[in-house]
Amino acid sequence: MVLGKVKSLTISFDCLSNRNIPVYSSGDIVSGRIGLEVTGEIRVKALKINARGHAKVRWSESRNAGSNTAYTQNYTEEVEYFNHKDVLVGHARDDDNSEEGLHTIHSGRHEYAFSFELPQIPLATSFEGKHGSVRYWVKAELHRPWLLPVKLKKEFTVFEHIDINTPSLLSPQAGTKEKTLCCWLCTSGPISLSAKIERKGYIPGESIQIFAEIENCSSRMVVPKATIYQTQAFYAKGKMKEVRQLVANLRGESLSSGKTETWNGKQLKIPPVSPSILDCSIIRVEYSLMVYVDIPGAVDLFLNLPLVIGTIPLHPFGTRTSSVSSQGSMDMNWLGLTLPERLEAPPSYAEVVTGENRQSGLAPVTAFDDFQRALQGPLFAYIQEFRFLPPPLYSEVSPPSSPTDHHFDQRTSKLQQSRLIKSQQGDKVFTLVFTLLFFLILSLCLSLSFFSLICVLG
Repeated sequence: MVLGKVKSLTISFDCLSNRNIPVYSSGDIVSGRIGLEVTGEIRVKALKINARGHAKVRWSESRNAGSNTAYTQNYTEEVEYFNHKDVLVGHARDDDNSEEGLHTIHSGRHEYAFSFELPQIPLATSFEGKHGSVRYWVKAELHRPWLLPVKLKKEFTVFEHIDINTPSLLSPQAGTKEKTLCCWLCTSGPISLSAKIERKGYIPGESIQIFAEIENCSSRMVVPKATIYQTQAFYAKGKMKEVRQLVANLRGESLSSGKTETWNGKQLKIPPVSPSILDCSIIRVEYSLMVYVDIPGAVDLFLNLPLVIGTIPLHPFGTRTSSVSSQGSMDMNWLGLTLPERLEAPPSYAEVVTGENRQSGLAPVTAFDDFQRALQGPLFAYIQEFRFLPPPLYSEVSPPSSPTDHHFDQRTSKLQQSRLIKSQQGDKVFTLVFTLLFFLILSLCLSLSFFSLICVLG
């Protein structure tokens, strides 16, 4: 008897969105079918499936172990959410290649149903980042005697609901800052910045209305700007690796000395991005709106307003006036969009935060691979596979080596703080010495003038 061959092995899911993307949440039943097409009769030991979901991070750092000695330190961490196994045909034993207990599959196409329940725990949203990912998949394996198994893996999307209608995400975010520019002994007037947004939670596609007032009492020309940043944080072995990405930005009018600019709901649209990831112990994805004043030749004046990108839109009968361009439902046509062309690039994150008692010293790195998870569901969020044009701006942070539960607005670098304090102390000492020398020279000149006057009169 001539044995047949496996022509195709496929995996299909029953629960599909309107764009043929399998999307689930914790507690959902994932069901589908394994398709097997064979030419001729084959004998198999087993047809198995293995469904898994996990978050994983990995990065490497170079270390100096002394003179002319260096080594690479690897950091890895993994969180497993579930690991489901099932046998659809045959038996689970695969310890021998005997002819006993084999199952015969006849020529043609066959389908085998499978199903399993996602655990009733918070599952991190599917995500692809520079140093880590959150992935969910189903793998099918066809085992035959004396042959290598035929394997196929297909991923599906999971996202955790974030309802922006919760009170904490409906609360306004606001702040005020002021900065006085100094040049030697001369001090110009202050530059003041006040900014407010109507709430903390938004969904992709919404436009954030920014209310701000910028007053320039200095002698310099300044420019008000606003930027949305995404921060990816990866944790492993008590260390943290951070990547910041520019998402969207806008620019106001240049302000000359003595001028004031007011933003009455200036809009900054959120492009298709991943929802915030806040419940994963090794990967966090956070967002912030930075409203700042670009000051030539000085550290910029900025305000950081935290954002949460959610999945459940604002209700039409919300408690506040919405800034949503299309309110109440998710526009699934955005799945084909890419990020808008970048306007004038804002300063790097390192330039903005230097000297403001925040993390600094961010070095630019190359852009990582495209986001590759497509999230979607009825009235919920999505992430469409898209390319950043042009590439996003990245910078990396290597914070102090201590296991902490870092938060975005609380992370600071002791080394950078030390350098900053020393720099400030040095500036103060220099100013003091310069002032003393100035008064010493002035006193000497007055003494000489007085002595000359006495000589003339005498």
